[in-house]
Amino acid sequence: MDTIYIWVGIVIFLALAFDFINGFHDTANAIATSVSTRALSPRMAIILASLMNFIGAVLFTGVAKTIGGKVANPATLDHGVQVVVATLIGAIAWNLLTWWLGIPSSSSHALIGALTGAVISSAGFGAINSAGFVDIVKALIFSPLIAFAGGFIVMWILKQIFARSNPHLINKGFRSGQILTAAFQSFTHGTNDAQKAMGIITFALVAAGIQDTTDHIPMWVKISAALAMALGTSIGGWKIIKTMGTKIFKIEPINGFAADIVSASIIFSATSIHLPVSTTHVITSSILGVGSAKRFSAVKWDLAGRIVLSWIITIPIAAILSALIYQVIALFI
Repeated sequence: MDTIYIWVGIVIFLALAFDFINGFHDTANAIATSVSTRALSPRMAIILASLMNFIGAVLFTGVAKTIGGKVANPATLDHGVQVVVATLIGAIAWNLLTWWLGIPSSSSHALIGALTGAVISSAGFGAINSAGFVDIVKALIFSPLIAFAGGFIVMWILKQIFARSNPHLINKGFRSGQILTAAFQSFTHGTNDAQKAMGIITFALVAAGIQDTTDHIPMWVKISAALAMALGTSIGGWKIIKTMGTKIFKIEPINGFAADIVSASIIFSATSIHLPVSTTHVITSSILGVGSAKRFSAVKWDLAGRIVLSWIITIPIAAILSALIYQVIALFI
């Protein structure tokens, strides 16, 4: 019994580390447009994002319950806690690599892919809850497509409304509006992304026999995950901010406002139906949609292609990483 508590302690440490890394990895997504248009200074943007991330993380648990029980049933795994350790090491490794390279890859994809790979490595394909896994993958696939379409439509509408307006006044007004959309964006990020660490800790608690069901998220899990996310957010991710805020296309305040309101609405909608989505995918896709509506040729599609490629490879690479890591761990259990 003492040994299992040590493993659970390792899980908690790694899960909070994942949440911390997720915070500085994905902070850029939430505030890149407001920083690039100078609606907010970097310091103020990070303070705002940290606070709203924390509030969003504490108030919601539906996505955590999905992560905790839809991919696999932790109660039926013989070495479920070790599976979670392998999952987190694999996901963290991929997150750090993509952060170092400045690629806005998906922490959600990394975690789902890593959990799937570790479960298969431990108990075979039959241990995967195929229906739950498919539901999650559908949300991860369709949300960026909806975000692209939404960004295009909202930007096209704004162009028609303000076509003959004074550009200076328009930029000034939307720059102020971006403060609100950045806050909303950061809040929704907390409601969805922080839930993933909560879910994975709960998965481990059930696998260890400490808790009976994934339907209950302990308060200490919620608070610790929310704090880890907020602290990570306070560090920031300037390499990714540069990619998101300047390299895809030149963002003006009206573009940033449109991209933020679309992506935040989609993320919050997903949270409401307890589905995890990639905030990275959704925000990047909404920026691409907005840029396409502004002027198709203004978007740097070669960079967009590299970003999409990172999306495609994240799940399989994270799955392979965690599967191999589990086999190493299995030598010691």
